[in-house]
Amino acid sequence: MCSERCQLVIGACRIGCYSLYRALCCCSPPAPRPEYHVVCLGMSGAGKTTLLTLLQCGETTDDIEPTSGFNIKAVQFEEAILNVKEVGGAENIRPYWDRYYQQTQGVVFVMDSACSQEALQTVGGLLAGILSHESLRGLPFVLLASHQDKMEARSSEQLTKDLELERLCAGRQWVVCPCSIQDQEPVRQALERFVTFLLNTAGKESEENRV
Repeated sequence: MCSERCQLVIGACRIGCYSLYRALCCCSPPAPRPEYHVVCLGMSGAGKTTLLTLLQCGETTDDIEPTSGFNIKAVQFEEAILNVKEVGGAENIRPYWDRYYQQTQGVVFVMDSACSQEALQTVGGLLAGILSHESLRGLPFVLLASHQDKMEARSSEQLTKDLELERLCAGRQWVVCPCSIQDQEPVRQALERFVTFLLNTAGKESEENRV
């Protein structure tokens, strides 16, 4: 009986010491990162699939197939995880984009910054419809201006002007990121800023709910 009591006391002491050690050494498991569901849109050939594959895996291959329906990729950042729903950009798919807007918390649009003037006008029309859609109003937005390695690529300032982004993005947090598949760091930095937008939006909603 005495031996059993001694074992119980020793066991309790071990548990107490371990709990104290974890508390003093901050060894508790880290809090889970928030996850956000965002939609990624853009015309075919803009580079959506390639850029997302680079972000997710750190590398890409020459046999990447264009997205015909939609794909979901989890892209991890230090402060959050983005569950990116990438929707195909073919002309026959665009009329159905709004079917993928439900439960979306942010918008990523990828475009070819070196596209023709006609394609640029098409992009402007698409953005006008996307950013004014009831399900997407006020949500954080990032424009990834790809193909910056081409001579005819437009700058972020030129795109902001040509696409009238200041007007279209009024009332939301947004950023334009010039990029290319040769350098993924600008994309990661832009999406890290995008994550900050999402965190800020979530914080404001929490405050409003408490009020």
